[in-house]
This record gives sequence, structure tokens and C-alpha cells, in this order.
Amino acid sequence: MTQLFLFLKGLAMGAADVVPGVSGGTIAFITGIYQELIGSIKSVNGQALAKLFKGRFKEFWNHINGSFLIVLFTGIIVSFISLAKVVTYLLDNHPILVWSFFFGLIVASAWLIGKSVKKWNPVKILGLIAGSCIAYFITVISPAEANETYWYTFLSGAIAICAMILPGISGSFILVLMGQYKYVLEALSNLKLDVVLVFMSGCLVGILSFARLLSWMFKHQRELTVSILTGFMIGSLNKVWPWKVTVETAIDRHGEVIPVVQKSILPSHFEGEAHLTGAIILAALGFLLIWILDKYSPSAADSEE
Repeated sequence: MTQLFLFLKGLAMGAADVVPGVSGGTIAFITGIYQELIGSIKSVNGQALAKLFKGRFKEFWNHINGSFLIVLFTGIIVSFISLAKVVTYLLDNHPILVWSFFFGLIVASAWLIGKSVKKWNPVKILGLIAGSCIAYFITVISPAEANETYWYTFLSGAIAICAMILPGISGSFILVLMGQYKYVLEALSNLKLDVVLVFMSGCLVGILSFARLLSWMFKHQRELTVSILTGFMIGSLNKVWPWKVTVETAIDRHGEVIPVVQKSILPSHFEGEAHLTGAIILAALGFLLIWILDKYSPSAADSEE
């Protein structure tokens, strides 16, 4: 894997994580770097820090797979900063078409990841159902009020980063639920360094803790873990369904009316232009993109080996 392709995968992960409803973890899983990512993050431990403090920098760098992490996360951060305004514009002006594209992405991801379970049994099916129910429940929770204190921004980062590395669970949507999405997005767009640093610190603490749990689950119960993650993606489809009706609104800190609770509806029940043809085409393109990534990238099973 060249550094350029790894950087591009980081860009794709960052682009996915900017959207509330799409997970960068899904991109990592499909492109075959998921378990290397989790393992590399997990390796940032006491043993690694001991090497660092003793001045054994090369050993420290090799221990944490530093080249892999720095290239990937550089791509993610560049994507965050460069695409934040673009994604916000597209969601504001072409929501049905954008959500249709990501709906296709997630359907394909769930199908391909589910195929990696070699033998389904009642326990794995139960894990699939449980993951679906949990993710669906998350999508229908009413978002919290915005809170711009540093401690809450830190906590939001710690929780959201855990979701960002889970296929199917969107870290951006967790930020929406916690009332932090627009606040953090604006901070990234306008380079408000104090907010960005507090948020990134929370992300660092959260990801170092959660990666250990995921690594243990993949090591001891890989197929059950994959079945649960597949369920997460299936349940999250409710969030990215393109046609919705707003049933509850709120006033944000700028005095603008924003949707708080939305309900998925059929295109035929949508008030206004449903853009059905364009939505189908973009959903198919999203599905095709994931199929191509899977076909020409190492599989999750291969990356495990």
C-alpha cells in the first residue's frame, strides 16, 4: 500500500465522517485497513511511551506503526478542514441527492461486510438484530441543546470518535445528538484553535480507550463483532433515508429554525420535488463506489492476516 493511497483513504474517511449519518469506520473496513488502524491505535500504550521518554524514537515510531497513522490521520484532518464548508453547502441545497448517495454507500457496505461472516448462527443473527436496533434507536433520539463549554466539547470529542471508528455509527451524528455538530464544524471551518484543540484532545482520549475494546473483540469474537457492526449499518439507514418530514423544530444560537426530529417517509408522500430519478442514480453510484473499493482493495479478512 503506497503512502498516496493510504492518504486518499484518509481523505475518504474524513469526508464520510463530516456527514451526520455516515461513518469513516465503514470506509476503513471496506478498504481493508480497519484492523490495522485499530491495532495501531491500541499500540499507543505505556510500553510505547516508555520508549519515547527514553529517547528511543525509532523504536517508538515502529511500535505504534507511526508512518501508517500519520499519513492516514493527515488525510482525515485535511478532509475535515477542506470539505466542511462543501458538505454543509450540499446538505443545505441538495439534501435528497446527497443522502441518496450515502444511502447507497451504506447499503453496499452492510452487504459486503455481512458477507465476510463465513457462517451465520443464532448468536450472530441476534448480534445483527441487536446492532440494528441500537443504531436505529440512536437515529430517532431527540438532539440535546447546544453547549459550548470546554468540558462538554472535550466529552463530545471522546464519544464521537468512538462512533467514528465504528462502521455504521456516525460520529458526526453523535455530535448532532449532543448539540455540537454545527459548533465543531464552524470551529473547523474558521480555525478556532481553542475549540479545535479541546475537541481533538477529547478525540485522542476516546480513541485510545475504545481501540483496546475493539481490538479485543476482533481477536476473540471476530465474526460476532462483524455481525454487530453490520447491524449498526443496517439500523443507521433510517438516518440517511433521503425523504423526511420534520416533526419537531428548534431555534439555534443564530436565531434560525432548524429541524430537530424528522420522520422517514415515502418519496410519494414528500412535499416538493422528490428528485426520484436523480436519487436512484446517485444511490446506485454510491453502491458502485463501495463495490469498486471492495473489489480493488484488500479485504477485511486479508488485512487481519
